Amino acid sequence: MLVFVCAGCGAELTTPLSQVTLPVHAHQKYGNGIQLPVLMESGTFAVDPEPSGPPWRRWEELDPDEVATRGIHAPVYALSDGAPGAIVIAPGDTRGTVPILEKCGGYCCGLDGADGPNLACEACGLPVATRIDDCSLWQAVWLAPDAVCRRPVDDTDATPLSWTNLTAEGRGIPPFEPITAWGGPRLGLHHWWSWSPRWEAAAGRALAHLLAASEGRPVIVPDGLTEEVFQRALDALLPPGPGARRAVLAGPGLPAPDAGADIHLVPVHPQTGQTWTLPNPAAAAYPVPLPFAVWLWLAFAKTYPPVPASGVMPDGVLRDDPPAPHPYGLFRTDPAVFRHTLVRLPAVRSQWLREIIENLTQDMRARLF
Repeated sequence: MLVFVCAGCGAELTTPLSQVTLPVHAHQKYGNGIQLPVLMESGTFAVDPEPSGPPWRRWEELDPDEVATRGIHAPVYALSDGAPGAIVIAPGDTRGTVPILEKCGGYCCGLDGADGPNLACEACGLPVATRIDDCSLWQAVWLAPDAVCRRPVDDTDATPLSWTNLTAEGRGIPPFEPITAWGGPRLGLHHWWSWSPRWEAAAGRALAHLLAASEGRPVIVPDGLTEEVFQRALDALLPPGPGARRAVLAGPGLPAPDAGADIHLVPVHPQTGQTWTLPNPAAAAYPVPLPFAVWLWLAFAKTYPPVPASGVMPDGVLRDDPPAPHPYGLFRTDPAVFRHTLVRLPAVRSQWLREIIENLTQDMRARLF
């Protein structure tokens, strides 16, 4: 664990924090007027390895060699020229900062960070962070990497949990959740049950990898919730025909996948960012990464009895609440996360994948995304 301090005067700017992997939905913009919660769990931080924030350069202004160095393999609208390595924390974990009032403009329902750093060190006045809490954005504080330093905290154990312990904890993310939005001055707040924005972002990254793994052939995923999340988009984006590639869930606590599976849907460790791999390194299946909490729900899907159960509650069951209401609409993948991932995969150099990116707006109108 460590604290972040001001690079100018050394004043502490955070509580003690431990590092976790950057959430897939860290830069997600969801809907219009939606109230999204805090991005990071209290007591944690994550680092964005890519440049982020202003200034921005459009694709036409970029040198091809620079683009290749940054791992971009297909055109994008613009790329950030900001510093890489921004650190994201929960707003409640900040200490010793004050708002920079002239940098707090240009918002709808809150701060969107468009003007650059809007928090300064209270001790010396150095701009150190950007707070974001506008509607449709995840609430977070992004520490500027060139304005803060790390200071280790003594006598703390930073050993990450094992895959076995993570699975035993069972901290999955439900696929459905209540969404809150502003309904205008007369209606106030209103709520409805929807597919989880975190699931839509996770599916965006996974779908890009599934397409890259498909080699232009149909892909079949497991029945149930996995099928509901991925199969409709795969069937629409990939050509029909024989020779379909088969994707299966694989990971800790599951039986070893059979040798006939071409693609493995596997978890990413939430603390280290490491993708789970089979004990047998000779396996040739393509690993498709999923956030651990999403993978856990898919791999060990929760089931409910069709009628109320009689008798005493089983061991380990604390509540018998009914399942969350199923959203009315079909699942839709987050288009921005999908595009962000796909343009960074070398497979996108293939013409058929380039066409998928070019037709993304049309597919959004068809409600695939």
